[in-house]
Amino acid sequence: VQLVESGGGSVQAGGSLKLSCAASGYIFSRCAMRWYRQAPGKERELISSISRVGATTYADSVKGRFTLTFDSAKNTLYLEMNSLKTEDTAVYYCAADRFSGGRCYAGDRGYWGQGTQVTVSS
Repeated sequence: VQLVESGGGSVQAGGSLKLSCAASGYIFSRCAMRWYRQAPGKERELISSISRVGATTYADSVKGRFTLTFDSAKNTLYLEMNSLKTEDTAVYYCAADRFSGGRCYAGDRGYWGQGTQVTVSS
């Protein structure tokens, strides 16, 4: 399984970016996929998830501004980020739960991309 993120960059506050996570060798219908971020000096934060049946959840910090979608034809996860704030500056990671023995394993036992930097300036 390989997860490859793209779409990060630098943007001014109030701007938008769309992150992509291309998943190869992964069957989405089995387990959840997630977006995390980690800002300098802070712990990793789960910001959005999509379940295997397509239900999405968002952290309060991004609710109403970020939208997670999945394109099954491309096997690609997206995170559309609008109304960006300086506090959104972080490395953003795509993660996919690992399916094994009939169960899904998240977090450090799952699969992770290499991360993409998002920098929001005032």
